Amino acid sequence: MRTRDFPGRRWFSIALRTLHLAGVVLTGSALLGAGAFFVAGGVLMLLTGLALYGIDLWHRPELWRELAGAFIVLKLAVVLAMVLVPSIAAPLFWLVLVASSAVSHAPRVFRHRRLIG
Repeated sequence: MRTRDFPGRRWFSIALRTLHLAGVVLTGSALLGAGAFFVAGGVLMLLTGLALYGIDLWHRPELWRELAGAFIVLKLAVVLAMVLVPSIAAPLFWLVLVASSAVSHAPRVFRHRRLIG
């Protein structure tokens, strides 16, 4: 397995993940009627998700071939759908939240199972 690194990658990823979670909270609170930042939260989730995926792909170029990498692309597409079609955002939000928790806490052999090549 080939990996690459750059100084500060871990802390940069931590900062992006923190912003990503802020987007999740903003979106969730807006969907539950306790906030007005649905679009901002969704865009923050999407942009930080894209950045995190880019860093992860650069670090481990084969990630896109694995279940975890394919799942990230699916999640980004669902978040984009949430922003573009707010009428279906609530069920999509909960679907992504639950599925993300399950996949991210699944055993390594499951998450990194190769789907392509």
